[in-house]
Amino acid sequence: MRALLRNYVGGAWVETGRTFANINPVNGAKVCDVSEADAATVARAVEAASRARDGDWGRMGDEERAALLRRVADRIEARFDDFLEAEVADTGKSYPQARTIDIPRGAANFRIFADLIKAYPNESYEMTTPDGAGALNYSIRRPLGVVAVIAPWNLPLLLLSWKVAPAMAAGNAVIAKPSEETPSTATLLAEVMDEVGVPAGAFNLVHGFGPDSAGEFLTRHPDVDAITFTGESRTGTAIMKAAAERVKPISFELGGKNPAVVFADCNLDAAIAGVARAVFTNCGQVCMCTERVYVERPIFDRFVRGLKEKAEALTLGRPADTGVDTGPLISAGHRDKVLSYYRLAVEEGATVVTGGGVPRFGDERDEGFFIQPTVWTGLSDEARVCREEIFGPVCHVAPFDTEEEAVRRANDTDYGLCASVWTQNLSRGHRVAKRITAGLVWVNSWFLRDLRTPFGGVKLSGIGREGGIHSLNFYSEPSNICIKL
Repeated sequence: MRALLRNYVGGAWVETGRTFANINPVNGAKVCDVSEADAATVARAVEAASRARDGDWGRMGDEERAALLRRVADRIEARFDDFLEAEVADTGKSYPQARTIDIPRGAANFRIFADLIKAYPNESYEMTTPDGAGALNYSIRRPLGVVAVIAPWNLPLLLLSWKVAPAMAAGNAVIAKPSEETPSTATLLAEVMDEVGVPAGAFNLVHGFGPDSAGEFLTRHPDVDAITFTGESRTGTAIMKAAAERVKPISFELGGKNPAVVFADCNLDAAIAGVARAVFTNCGQVCMCTERVYVERPIFDRFVRGLKEKAEALTLGRPADTGVDTGPLISAGHRDKVLSYYRLAVEEGATVVTGGGVPRFGDERDEGFFIQPTVWTGLSDEARVCREEIFGPVCHVAPFDTEEEAVRRANDTDYGLCASVWTQNLSRGHRVAKRITAGLVWVNSWFLRDLRTPFGGVKLSGIGREGGIHSLNFYSEPSNICIKL
């Protein structure tokens, strides 16, 4: 790991003289320092991206761009161990998770969109004209121009590449700002872009925070043509206000308070295992994680007992420890936030089925940001912990009596990212899934994704869709050309 992570602007590495610490969440130790981009550095990145948009990168054809993106994927795989160590150091997640999900998907995203851009469909129509000669209309798609890509800390490489790859495939020049909590794999990606010969300015990287830092400088810059962001809904609101001044295109994948609806006719063991995975994966730090669970009353007690057993069987530990199921939260600040909800739940009258505190190890992990997987029951749907996104390894489980009640309560939220339905009645599964207001609904599964399908939320969970051609639709805009014959 490098002692200092720098910004990458116009094909050159840039230091600003101002740094912040990158902290390992497993033990609270400093991983490295990071150069914080100031307003001048962000402005240089926008200028470099504008030159690339109008220069070699902008004139490059789809085939040539696709070939470069495939080389990026190849190079990520060639440097797999470097990316793996960086991802684990920043997030504290286990090696098996990063090795099988985060790094492979980071490479795969570039291949997927390199292939898709070559098969991107356009329209053509013949029409009659008053003189009988006719005319031909056909569409082309133009890149938006300079795109700001702001990525979160929970799946740093995966979600950054999920945006960078289609944006670049469509011909845009990109300025990436990773989370200040997880800057390492983004820096490695900049190295890879440089190594494979991506033209200067086509990919830029700026490090920093949100308000009065790189994030705000980037989203308020008048020459940024579009913004894509994954993260907290309140941050999305601030970015939307900045974008509104120039009516810039935005794509937001924001927070969630995702429900699971478990019917009495489900495969109970599969439902318990599936919901446990949906609650506790990555220490609950996935936008698609489940925080509200509604269980049909005849199986409620058995379900709660089973979920309690799953939670208590989880092994918390270091990334390299054998059999580790979950790591720490990302930071001390985030753990303080989650713990505040743990306390609030008790104040609101919750029954703590399991968890509710901080584990103690008796070693350096006590300086890290671990937290106990937690299950609550006994609260009304109006309790704050049942309405506000917590983003930790926790859920509230409540009984229901009718299908109508379950749907109503699942939809009683300001969010609408995803949901899961557990039933062996296929007709019921289809019927309930259609009625749940969310961008993605699973039936008898969770986290199962075909990357060609649309992904995104409604209400406070976001604007727009990502995935396959839906991503390319955002990062380019159609123009019609009409030729009189």
